[in-house]
Amino acid sequence: MIAKSGQTAKKPRPCSADFDPERSDRPAVALHVDFSDYEAEVPRHQHRQGQLILALHGAVTCTAANGLWIVPPDCGVWIPGGVPHSNQVTPNARLSYLFVEPGAAALPQQCCTLSVSPMLREMILRLADVPGSYAADDHTGRLVRVLLDELALMPKQGLELPVSGHPKIAVIAAALTADPSDRRTLAEWAAQVAMSERSLKRLMVQETGLSFGRWRRQLHLVIALRELAGGATVQRVSSDLGYESATAFIVMFKKALGTTPTRYFAT
Repeated sequence: MIAKSGQTAKKPRPCSADFDPERSDRPAVALHVDFSDYEAEVPRHQHRQGQLILALHGAVTCTAANGLWIVPPDCGVWIPGGVPHSNQVTPNARLSYLFVEPGAAALPQQCCTLSVSPMLREMILRLADVPGSYAADDHTGRLVRVLLDELALMPKQGLELPVSGHPKIAVIAAALTADPSDRRTLAEWAAQVAMSERSLKRLMVQETGLSFGRWRRQLHLVIALRELAGGATVQRVSSDLGYESATAFIVMFKKALGTTPTRYFAT
């Protein structure tokens, strides 16, 4: 592709090309990432440190362990050290990464989505602006101690979509991810994957911990959050998910998250 100036347009580069958190000996380090400069997909990888992915704008979908997590604005996904994961971001995404040394804070041992208070968000942004290293007893070192204490207090959000490697569940998940408006019933899916309805019902709960209906609603919620954060309208998202009206979609969204899409993204 040729830019207007006649120069070859800059190709987005891998996000990992510009930082190496493994080299840090500090309890926590942070950095900003604007994905207008980077590839939109970060392949499967892992870190020695725990990682909090904070969405400042847009959204990121993180796949790790046996789940998929959506990170809309003002939330973060926590990934413990050593857990393989991959990320997919919306084109307008701006993120902050916080890397935490093992044992530096009392944080969850499993992947989860966390609420991020305005104060905590600002402390992470401040840390990302700190050039070079810092000492444990200087201003930044004290900031980091408070930051990690606050992070450990943040409540979990129910924004996880359980995933399964079982081939029959994977077929259904792939089809519904490709076309979330598909409204086939559990009985119809059972016929599709050559199982009885009762067996598929039992398998879905065994593999994901959710009934088929609840799993599909959670899939819709994850997709909706990603698309809305990426700039899509409520009308378009509701149509893409197969809802009869935008009102029906808003009712589902409010039941799941306690507020309407407009108010959720206005916070």
